[in-house]
Amino acid sequence: MTIDWNHFTPLAALAGGVLIGIAAAMFVLLNGRIAGISGVLGGLLRPVAGDLAWRVAFVLGLIGAPLAYAVFAAVPEPRINAGYGALVLAGLLVGAGTRYGAGCTSGHGVCGLSRLSPRSLVATAAFMGAGFVTVFVIRHLLGI
Repeated sequence: MTIDWNHFTPLAALAGGVLIGIAAAMFVLLNGRIAGISGVLGGLLRPVAGDLAWRVAFVLGLIGAPLAYAVFAAVPEPRINAGYGALVLAGLLVGAGTRYGAGCTSGHGVCGLSRLSPRSLVATAAFMGAGFVTVFVIRHLLGI
């Protein structure tokens, strides 16, 4: 394994992680809510009175942030080495995993671990382990 030094950006990654951590901490401290995307989106599918505005604002922020970034800098071209079938299957598996795991990577991995939740520790270990195994099988055993 080699490191692509041209695209190795530890300071940018650290800054992004710090910003995500600050945003998640502010969200839970100021609103008493966990910034888990699956929970936020799930609440939009079964809306409760008085609970809709912040969820819509959250999702609009997720969509609007990259658009605002594009005003000031060039957005990198996404490159996905998979076909539509693989992407659809991956999306369905991730969706099923968030239902079975009672949360997503952001809810468990960022917010749950920071609250020292044992359930989030198990969930994060499970989805990270599944990701490691999947990449190993796809890339090294199947050679795709």
